[in-house]
Amino acid sequence: QVQLVESGGGLVQAGGSLRLSCAASGRTFSIYALGWFRQAPGKERELVARISWRAGSTYYSDSVKGRFTISRDNAKNTVYLQMNSLKPEDTAVYYCAAKLNPASEYGYWGQGTQVTVSS
Repeated sequence: QVQLVESGGGLVQAGGSLRLSCAASGRTFSIYALGWFRQAPGKERELVARISWRAGSTYYSDSVKGRFTISRDNAKNTVYLQMNSLKPEDTAVYYCAAKLNPASEYGYWGQGTQVTVSS
């Protein structure tokens, strides 16, 4: 089992920055990748960034590329999402999730943290 706990959400003005953290515990050695997802009211859940646990390779959706940066600290079992130049359309609940191998679904989820960007 893997447990994930997000923190760092809040209210920020457009153009501002926030950093989200996702602390992993449990069988962290079995994690293949961690992703940050978001879901706004009435919209589908969206994968915004992903990082492989060991290699550190990253993926970003087009909607956040150039503004968000995902990183990890393996010693702390923590993944971060640095969000800059925030826009009102970034408002959503942000979740981190883990998958244990390339072909699997994201099977472990945190509780989510609210990010609200005011215009």
